Amino acid sequence: MKFIIDKNNPDIYFPDPYFAPDDFPLAYGGDLSVERLIFAYKNGIFPWYSEDEPILWWSPNPRMVLFPENLKIQRSLKKVLKKNKFEIRFDENFEDVIKMCATVKRKGQDGTWITTEMIEAYINLHKIGIAHSVEAYIDNKLVGGLYGVSIGRAFFGESMFHIVSDASKVAFVYLVKKLQEWKFDIIDCQQATVHMARFGAIEIPRNQFLDILKISTTKPTLLGKWDKDFQEIII
Repeated sequence: MKFIIDKNNPDIYFPDPYFAPDDFPLAYGGDLSVERLIFAYKNGIFPWYSEDEPILWWSPNPRMVLFPENLKIQRSLKKVLKKNKFEIRFDENFEDVIKMCATVKRKGQDGTWITTEMIEAYINLHKIGIAHSVEAYIDNKLVGGLYGVSIGRAFFGESMFHIVSDASKVAFVYLVKKLQEWKFDIIDCQQATVHMARFGAIEIPRNQFLDILKISTTKPTLLGKWDKDFQEIII
């Protein structure tokens, strides 16, 4: 079996995702250290597991992605956007966003894959300026949002929540508009959903996705909080 190894830390490695199972974990175990997560995301791998399982690492095939320039906004959502019902902020309340993503109930879904260990790990990524949140507020109350990881000119979406209709949708539109402005190449949606397809997301072969990441993740990363000054750094 072929492996990919982190040049900066040879103790961090994964099976080569080009040869991963289509719909089965690529690997299990390890940890959720900042270094391992960055290496995983750069190579199209992400953790997804339940509280009673070991850490499971995935690189599914095909991969659902949204190319920012292909964003579609449904007519009904355009009407919501025109009303300016929500105030959208970036990176002001990351911890509350990820905790809400873990606890707000979703129709047809029991429990959550966002474990306590995952919450801590992504808060650590946020602290170093790689994980980001987009938040929707009404009267200064957080009513929806999303979070994800940004490396180079690739954004890896993780989860979203809403307690007011359309809040997370509006937050997502604002995110994509900002990524368009910053000339991002791709948004990783991980698994295929009807929800993301309505925004223009499509499924592409994993090999194509990994080829895109090879270039996109070598571009400067917008490191820091996106609501303030940030630096463009190659990581």
